[in-house]
Amino acid sequence: MSFSKGSWVALGLVLFAALVSSVNGDHKLSARYYDKTCPNVQRVVRTVMANKVAGDPTVAPALLRLFFHDCFANGCDASILLDSTPFSESEKDAVPNTSVRGYEVIDEIKSVLEHDCPATVSCSDIIALASRDAVGMLGGPSWRMPLGRKDSRTADMYGAENLPTPHDNFTALVSTFRERGLNARDMTALSGAHTVGMANCENYRDRVNDNVDIDASFAETRRKTCPAGDSEGGMAPFVQTPLRFDNAYYKDLIARRGLLSSDQALYGAGGRQDALVEMYSKKGEMFTRDFAKAMVKMGNISPSEKTPVEVRLNCRMVNW
Repeated sequence: MSFSKGSWVALGLVLFAALVSSVNGDHKLSARYYDKTCPNVQRVVRTVMANKVAGDPTVAPALLRLFFHDCFANGCDASILLDSTPFSESEKDAVPNTSVRGYEVIDEIKSVLEHDCPATVSCSDIIALASRDAVGMLGGPSWRMPLGRKDSRTADMYGAENLPTPHDNFTALVSTFRERGLNARDMTALSGAHTVGMANCENYRDRVNDNVDIDASFAETRRKTCPAGDSEGGMAPFVQTPLRFDNAYYKDLIARRGLLSSDQALYGAGGRQDALVEMYSKKGEMFTRDFAKAMVKMGNISPSEKTPVEVRLNCRMVNW
């Protein structure tokens, strides 16, 4: 029996994929992780991202949200990218994730990298780099993103229950972030991601219709697209400039114009927390510096050491 050159290459990739599949361990990430094995990885991610964002600017906040939803569920392991199978439910189908998008952008980046550097760059690292570049393309900061993550071979739809909810109070938010090694300052900086993007009516209906700790004119405007008791409703921007990464979010919190209850929970109780929000509202460079640090810190959240991991060849399915 003879094999073509293409068959041998395909067989080699399958065997290599089997070899790299392992159990997650404690290894240190590094911004130079791919310097020798895939030196063009960052250029590829930036190029695809630039093309996608040029065609649809809302892709940028979507990719930022995708990174957060992946890391907070079970660690930064790209488990959110796995499609459902007869044997496993997909995290995409969890209620908090049904409006998450940007998967096709990750697919395109992965396709290019598989051509350039087969079986080398993990899907979880692609998400991390894409989210960083998304922030930069919205006018925000950039940073050296540590790399070397692996992709989970399992998904946990119920892991999405670990995500903060739009209705959480300050105490609940602090607890959720602390469980992932993030402190109140990290939480406040990361929440500034809501300076871009949109929210679904179902997530802010209660806030704009209850008239509690909210600017009256702001609530009235939002009720026009999200009335009380209506099962339908539109989307609204967190701030008036949803495609510009700046510190407008914190200025809105001080003006009692936080769109979600969990947004406004960051301001109003006084003390050090209010002082932090006020500082971010006045010193945009302090916010962007802390945001970049917190993004790196969040990107270090690892899946359980018992989680089977690999470098997926296709981000939507495990290597069989």
